[in-house]
Amino acid sequence: MNILVLGGTGAMGSPLVDILASCGNEVFVTSRKQRSTEKTGIHYITGNAHELDFLTEILRENYDAIIDFMVYSPEDFRGRIGLFLKSTKQYFFFSSSRVYADAGNEMITEDSPRLLDVTQDKEYLETDEYALAKAREENILRQSGKNNWTIIRPYITYNNARLQLGVLEKESWLWRALEGKAIVFGKDIASQYTTLTYGYDVALRVVELIGKKEALGETFHITTEESVLWQDILGIYLDVLEKKTGRKPKVCWVNDSTQFLKAVDNRYQIKYDRLFNRKFNNAKIDQFTEIMDYQKIEEGLRKCLSQFLVQSGEFMEINWRLEGAFDKVSGDKTRLKNIPGWKNRLRYIAFRYFIK
Repeated sequence: MNILVLGGTGAMGSPLVDILASCGNEVFVTSRKQRSTEKTGIHYITGNAHELDFLTEILRENYDAIIDFMVYSPEDFRGRIGLFLKSTKQYFFFSSSRVYADAGNEMITEDSPRLLDVTQDKEYLETDEYALAKAREENILRQSGKNNWTIIRPYITYNNARLQLGVLEKESWLWRALEGKAIVFGKDIASQYTTLTYGYDVALRVVELIGKKEALGETFHITTEESVLWQDILGIYLDVLEKKTGRKPKVCWVNDSTQFLKAVDNRYQIKYDRLFNRKFNNAKIDQFTEIMDYQKIEEGLRKCLSQFLVQSGEFMEINWRLEGAFDKVSGDKTRLKNIPGWKNRLRYIAFRYFIK
């Protein structure tokens, strides 16, 4: 099969591309950075998949499946969906399990209420915050008049390069720990149940849905059913770091995550996701796949963090506004000479010493 993967270089996309190619498919992957590979069956197409002209060009050829990891505004998605659906037998839209409303202690199924449909927060509804945008795009897909699509709702995924803690990427907690500074974390998030799914596990199940007529016009979340407290995830990270570095990282606890994370303005992700208990029922996807087992959360996180440390993995760009806010709370300091660029230095100084 000829399969197009849009933006397939992340925690789910990278293993998915490898699995598809190993099964004998010809896999075409868009990337804004020029990439090369010696792996048989993988072809990188350099370009920005957000640009309509670029999309139109690569979609001149029809594909057996299109797997779409891109993030759109609802307006942009509406302008592209017709092009996607006419260019493939099966279009996979990657939504998110963040679309679900608070289920309390109940298990979430694909029919559980979505935030878009039940929230009374008018200010929130006026935004295109990630969870709302994905739900609106699901609606656009369902209203397209076609059913050659499959909606995938992953939740928090991880691999060697992506290790999250609450709403923090590794650049905002692991980097601090390795620098000898305190990890700043909220007590309110720490006490909530969540789940993290190994990106490879999601990829395996997507592969099994390709070409299945029964999956057309259907929605699936793909997450492990195992649920743990965020404080236990932090404990796993701390234990691995202590064993690998010889010192236990410091933790600075704060009471209100929304307050201390104003520097990145992700209050809705905290309020309408990380402060919810997230527990998932996998009965629907299990009917379509032969693979029942998921990587255990503790084993997977230990393995991925250990490999990142041993291989001296790379960090993406550090958010210096957030670093300034964290240092203010924890009492740590960063030498200005270690901050690249005068703009970043000014951001750090503002949030470290002046902005409350």
